Amino acid sequence: MDGLLRTDTELALADRSPPSPVGCASKRTLDLLLALSGLLILAPLLLLCYFATMISSPGPVIFRHRRVGFNGQRFNCLKFRTMAVDANERLQKLLESDPEAAEEWRQTQKLRRDPRITLVGAALRKSSLDELPQLFNVLKGEMSIVGPRPVTEEELSRYGHCSAEYLACRPGLTGLWQVSGRNTTTYDRRVALDSYYANNWSHRLDMRIILVTIPTLLTAYGAY
Repeated sequence: MDGLLRTDTELALADRSPPSPVGCASKRTLDLLLALSGLLILAPLLLLCYFATMISSPGPVIFRHRRVGFNGQRFNCLKFRTMAVDANERLQKLLESDPEAAEEWRQTQKLRRDPRITLVGAALRKSSLDELPQLFNVLKGEMSIVGPRPVTEEELSRYGHCSAEYLACRPGLTGLWQVSGRNTTTYDRRVALDSYYANNWSHRLDMRIILVTIPTLLTAYGAY
């Protein structure tokens, strides 16, 4: 992992000229091969997650969240549902009653103690199994195996002058942020990592990220 981590200085010095679209045909071909292989190999696990989600709490099994992708394309990012059906009401109530939680949400758009998450959902999130349906997003060309994590329109505004780098990529199932601490890092560092990736993409970098993703998932480091 150490070879993938970049200092803040290195990230700041990354070329910030508008990048060309990342990967193009060769990256897309690899995405298709890996996504199809993943769906075939992981089909039993997908079914297990599907039925566990269905049985554990009422509501739809698949959660669709509107995200911004390559060239500003809007798409429905797929996940196994990990939250209660009244998640928005629970979040609003917490943010209004808990200033510390409100500040944590403002800074990271995440909560370590999230009242919206179900018991099965917590296990899926910890293992990142909730994101397996995004293999279908990869097949459709909305996402890539490796790239920045997909963001909402609200989050994209936080990228500032780095938004062009984000929009030059297809969002990824995994990426530099996911193998560099995930939720233990600041949002500014996440933006810097995405910018670095867009300006320094190569197949070699993608393969290194994929290889490092495996132990990161097994240890669930930075996941919540």
